[in-house]
Amino acid sequence: MKTEKGLTFQLVEGEFAPLEAKKILLGLINSKINFHQLEHFSNEVRFNEKTSHSKQRVKILTDASEQISALVATASNMQFMIEGSIQITLVPAEESVINE
Repeated sequence: MKTEKGLTFQLVEGEFAPLEAKKILLGLINSKINFHQLEHFSNEVRFNEKTSHSKQRVKILTDASEQISALVATASNMQFMIEGSIQITLVPAEESVINE
């Protein structure tokens, strides 16, 4: 759906078997982990900066990945209802904050 300042769309929606849910969720998480690892490496090489934000996000995402794997291991007879939307809002550059 398009709004005045951005977009909102449904990224994931549905009911999934445990292994399907794990594949979907870990795929999303691993993509974000890879992004932050590359960002950290790039900043370190180009600017000799250690980006604590990216390192912190990798830790949080890794923990989420472990929690999802543990949940899937205990829920073999269950279905996973997953709903995930993305909201994109445009803000002036001087007000933007990097949060991923």
